[in-house]
Amino acid sequence: MPSLITRRLGLLRDHDFRQLWVADLVSQLGSRTALLAVPFLAVVTLHASTFQASLLTAAGTAGSLLFGLHAGAWLDRVRARPVLIVADLARTALLLSIPAASLLGALTLTQLYVVALASSVLTVFFNVGQPAYLPRLVNYKDLVEGNTKLATNASVAALAGAALGGFVIQVLSAPVAIAVDAASYLLSAAGLGRIKAVEPVQRRSPGAALHGEIGEGLRFVAGHPVLRAMALSTALLVLFQGANSGIMIVFLVREVHLGAGVIGVLSTVGLLGALVAAATTGRLAARLGEAGTMLVAAAAVGAGFLLYPLTAPGWALGWFVAANLLASFAIITANIVQTSCRQRLCPAGLQARASSIMTMVSWGMLPLGSLLGGALASVFGLRATLTVDGIGVALSILPLLLSPLRTMRAQNSGTDKQNQETSLGSH
Repeated sequence: MPSLITRRLGLLRDHDFRQLWVADLVSQLGSRTALLAVPFLAVVTLHASTFQASLLTAAGTAGSLLFGLHAGAWLDRVRARPVLIVADLARTALLLSIPAASLLGALTLTQLYVVALASSVLTVFFNVGQPAYLPRLVNYKDLVEGNTKLATNASVAALAGAALGGFVIQVLSAPVAIAVDAASYLLSAAGLGRIKAVEPVQRRSPGAALHGEIGEGLRFVAGHPVLRAMALSTALLVLFQGANSGIMIVFLVREVHLGAGVIGVLSTVGLLGALVAAATTGRLAARLGEAGTMLVAAAAVGAGFLLYPLTAPGWALGWFVAANLLASFAIITANIVQTSCRQRLCPAGLQARASSIMTMVSWGMLPLGSLLGGALASVFGLRATLTVDGIGVALSILPLLLSPLRTMRAQNSGTDKQNQETSLGSH
């Protein structure tokens, strides 16, 4: 029995990884709690229009477009952990300004835009820094396990946070839910501060220009057939995912006539798929190979998004749950496999830059997608726009199908610390 427990715990037996894992879990729970609160506050309390709501979503993800590449090049020069801590503390202060302004009766859409944009810039540095930090903290052979455990946090947070957010908004208020998120960032910073390991820093040539290092990262990703296909597929997926997310709360409130509590419960049930993905991705990758798992996940996420437009009052709410189940399962599965693959394919000195490029591609496309969704919905209506979004997401499999993933094993370019090949084909 002790050996079984030991195997189940895995990396959680390591003090430093455990601190990272707990900090991530707390932060994820807080973020999910507030994910519904900010757009709900804008739509219900401040009476934002459909386009204003999508603009708020765009502001909350615009940081990747503005600073994504620079964050990666800079984080390859410095230790990532202090950056993660500062980002957490700064986001705490920004978010607390919303309940403070609400308490004083001074909250405006302009403040929500400013807080969302500033927080998104800090989130870029955090989201680029954490995947770059993990290979500096654990052995390369443990990357899939580490990424899976962190993805499990996202799944648990998606389940618990959606319900908790809806409950807090319904019973207490949206500003209180945002205050909970602020507190979670503070606790995350405290957890990261408890890590004992001294983080190595990649040596840099004296006088190396930041723009030159950004170009080096871009050339590496663009020149690698597998990484390039992953980036193109992710860009197309996230563009239309962002269009969906930018109008979804408006659609559920104004066309399906749901309150925050019901939306939270439905999201919780649907996001069980993410929890299942975190528990099964390792076995899927072992059976199908990483390439096969990526292709299956890409097909599944397209099918999931095509179900969203079928959502309607009554029993037709089941389509929303089914869409969430399938889409969340596929997205988490793809994220785990692609992140682990990228971390093995990239040299140590390019980890943050490769991470920043993929972060810019994903998070950077979200604001464009949100604006696209808001513009299309203003002209064609909410349900028709969700249909277009589903078709766009389904087409995101094409770059993967046209890449070497279908026919060959990707080599790790000799960059794995153990100098082993990384198989992307069927095992």
